[in-house]
Amino acid sequence: MTVPHPERVDAGKSAHTTAPPVRRPPVRHGQGRAVAAVALGGGTGATARYAAGLLWPTPTGGFPWTTLWINVVGCAVIGVVMTLLAEVWAPHPLVRPFFGTGVLGGFTTFSTYAVDIERLLDAGRPRTGLAYLAATLFAALAAVWLAAAATYRLLSSTRRTR
Repeated sequence: MTVPHPERVDAGKSAHTTAPPVRRPPVRHGQGRAVAAVALGGGTGATARYAAGLLWPTPTGGFPWTTLWINVVGCAVIGVVMTLLAEVWAPHPLVRPFFGTGVLGGFTTFSTYAVDIERLLDAGRPRTGLAYLAATLFAALAAVWLAAAATYRLLSSTRRTR
C-alpha cells in the first residue's frame, strides 16, 4: 500500500500516488586519496613522535618536557609550512592533508598532553599539572603565531629585495 504524499495530491488524481524518490547527496569521489594521504602522513608523524619519546623519555612522575617540546616544535612547523603553502607554493591538493593534517597532526600529541596532565594530578602534583596545561597551550599558540609571522616577514623582505 502506498501512502499519499500530501504535496502531490491533485484534485483530479488518486490520493494513492507514490512519493517522489528521495534524493541523496552525490557520493564524493576522490576522498579516498586524501584519506590515504592523511593516514600515511599520520603514521609518519606518530612514528617520529614515538621516536622522540624513546630518545627523551619522561621519568615516572616527572615533568613531561618531551611532550611539551614535541607540541611546540610541531606547532612552529605548522606555522612555517602553512604560511609557505599560502604565500609561495600552489601545492598539490594532497600536500596539506598529508603534511598538515597527517604528519604534523600525528607528530603533535594533545592526547598525550591530556594524559600527562591526568598523571600529574593523580601523582598529587596539581600545581605542576596546571602549569603544564597552561604552558603547553601558551607555548603552542605562541609557536605557531611566531613561526607564521616570522615566515611571512622573511618572505616579504625577500620579495622587496628582488
